[in-house]
Amino acid sequence: MMKKLGFYGLGFLAVLLLALAAYNISGRSTGGSGEGGRNSGSRAGTTWTARTSQGNILYDVTYGDGIFVAVGAGGTIRTSSDGVSWTEWALGGGNLYGVTYGNGIFVAVGSLTPILTSSDGVDWTQQLTPPSVLLDVAYGNGLFVAVGLDDTVLTSPDGANWTLRSSGTDNDLYSVTYGNGTFVAVAKGGTILTSPDGVNWTERASGDSDLFSVTYGNNTFVAVGQGGTILTSPDGATWTARTSPTYKSLLGVTYGNGTFVAVGQDGIILTSP
Repeated sequence: MMKKLGFYGLGFLAVLLLALAAYNISGRSTGGSGEGGRNSGSRAGTTWTARTSQGNILYDVTYGDGIFVAVGAGGTIRTSSDGVSWTEWALGGGNLYGVTYGNGIFVAVGSLTPILTSSDGVDWTQQLTPPSVLLDVAYGNGLFVAVGLDDTVLTSPDGANWTLRSSGTDNDLYSVTYGNGTFVAVAKGGTILTSPDGVNWTERASGDSDLFSVTYGNNTFVAVGQGGTILTSPDGATWTARTSPTYKSLLGVTYGNGTFVAVGQDGIILTSP
């Protein structure tokens, strides 16, 4: 039976990924309309412009081949060439929680839906129906890695052919990233898993606080989670707890333009150079 995600799971993903989407779009745009384009001397990510967006909740966003692709509830997919004007492609069906781009392919994952692939963000092909809800997907070293509930790990070289892997944990996996030749996944109960190839995973010690998101940038992995937890690692294996300015749970973290940004409960946003 499929497990239900707890208090810090799917209910918070809406807040988490909307905030990350806004940061990623702002951070990757150059010029353009709105305040970001007019304040070319300001640091990207410090000036924000609200864009008109109505409809279903959007959970994740990625960029590839000149196109932003956002995914959300009810199979919603939106595309944009500039992060300002968006076109919706409603596929219907289950929620889409994660999307990434690699090797010329967009890959989207979620619940009650097959894994989806697209070369242009518009026309999508249904692939494998996963054994459990998938919450995130990453690409690195020629491989897609998707993670989710029931300790699920799936890998694929092309987005079409997927293999179920043993994660070595019984915990739900919330997030995955790739950097420095290593995949890192974080999970319930403070579980951190690392893998050089997406196939063989090693569990690392980190503590007992749930970890909801992980990213890589500036030669550093950063994981965030319950109660304001912030952990950093140079290699994914050895982790250091950092002093956090909040006790609110941090639900997502990303890196861009020389800055780590973490977001969480009650709209909190933390930054670190």
